[in-house]
Amino acid sequence: MSIRPVKRIVSSKPTIEGAGVHLRRAFGFGDTTEFDPFLLLDDFRNGQPDEYRAGFPWHPHRGIETITYVLAGNVEHGDSLGNRGNLGSGDVQWMTAGRGILHQEMPQGDAQGRMHGFQLWANLPSSLKMTAPRYQDIKAGEIPEIDDDDGTRVRIVCGDFRGKRGPVEGVAADPRYLDISVPPGKRKTLAVELERHAFAYVFEGSGNFRAASQPFGVLTEKTDGENEILVREQTGNRSLVLFDSGDEVTVQAGDEGIRFLLVSGKPLKEPVAWYGPIVMNTQAELQQAVSELRRGTFIR
Repeated sequence: MSIRPVKRIVSSKPTIEGAGVHLRRAFGFGDTTEFDPFLLLDDFRNGQPDEYRAGFPWHPHRGIETITYVLAGNVEHGDSLGNRGNLGSGDVQWMTAGRGILHQEMPQGDAQGRMHGFQLWANLPSSLKMTAPRYQDIKAGEIPEIDDDDGTRVRIVCGDFRGKRGPVEGVAADPRYLDISVPPGKRKTLAVELERHAFAYVFEGSGNFRAASQPFGVLTEKTDGENEILVREQTGNRSLVLFDSGDEVTVQAGDEGIRFLLVSGKPLKEPVAWYGPIVMNTQAELQQAVSELRRGTFIR
């Protein structure tokens, strides 16, 4: 077994999307080869209703799947096919845009005005870019959980984990999507298949993702005048950890514990032509999609 070393740690960046929704983007747009088959991860956590209630009005998608995971508040959604629904705390929606769909997502906070959730985009292979759109709406109670003796809790949104399988099925990238909580001071090792790309997104507490043979923490040199100080920095809230190759991930929780998403998938290794929420393989396919939008023939 080999522990995956950390390739890079980055802080999610403030971004405004939709009709003025303030969120944090962990990665997305540009070159996302290292995250293949995933394209984007947004953290839409906010306690100010004026910064999210305008939502994401009608917009198109083609060639991708969008995965929305709500932790607080709710998201009302609708689409051009007549589907309607409401995602509440702990719920998941896995939308396969396929050949094309127009939809809207309108976040509403909880009683305290808080909204929190994530949206992950997964690419579709060329053979499924133009498949029929579909939804998988998953209620919180349908998501299996595993509780270890040391207090670690794992929610299995998608994929297999220790003999249990998440409720989302038939996804092209065969991803694993886990919501993991590790208690203060505990060390946890989690299996990740060698052929997959993998990343973690920390959204509560802090910790270190390092092999047992490596010193935990990133050693940073600082000075206080005459003396040199070595500071151990932990990976904290709203940080993305991109892993290199290996078949295990190790995390050491900090003093407050740590909660993070652990996401992995088999890379498609296909060319990506990207125009906002439309992701195809060639520029010609993109131009065709934009032309269809303008002519009103995008929905088939």
